[in-house]
Amino acid sequence: MNRLVGAIRRSLMLALGAATLAVVALEAPRAAPADYPTETLADYVFGCMATNGQSQEALRRCSCSIDAIAEKLSYEDYVQAETVLRLQQVPGGERTVMFRTGPWAQAMVDKLRQAQVEAELRCF
Repeated sequence: MNRLVGAIRRSLMLALGAATLAVVALEAPRAAPADYPTETLADYVFGCMATNGQSQEALRRCSCSIDAIAEKLSYEDYVQAETVLRLQQVPGGERTVMFRTGPWAQAMVDKLRQAQVEAELRCF
């Protein structure tokens, strides 16, 4: 009888351990996007946390957000779209008008904005 109880306990412990590992694996954070430099990821997360609060929850959500964006945009596309957005904010001047009115610039920004919307829906 003691053997049977011991065998059942071991089976239950193994099953419980396997279930716990499965849950942890599902909830574990994903690895950072391979082609995004750490500095870029950190810069995004710091900016996001400045807007959404300086909490552990904001850190988790903001990290999720940049990971979701990275799934949609290559690092090169991300940098180009961010550059266009920054140049669109420069006041006046003929040199920056193409970044505000060019269809190619708007397409870059639209792609980034779409990725940001999807990231917000998924992570916030």
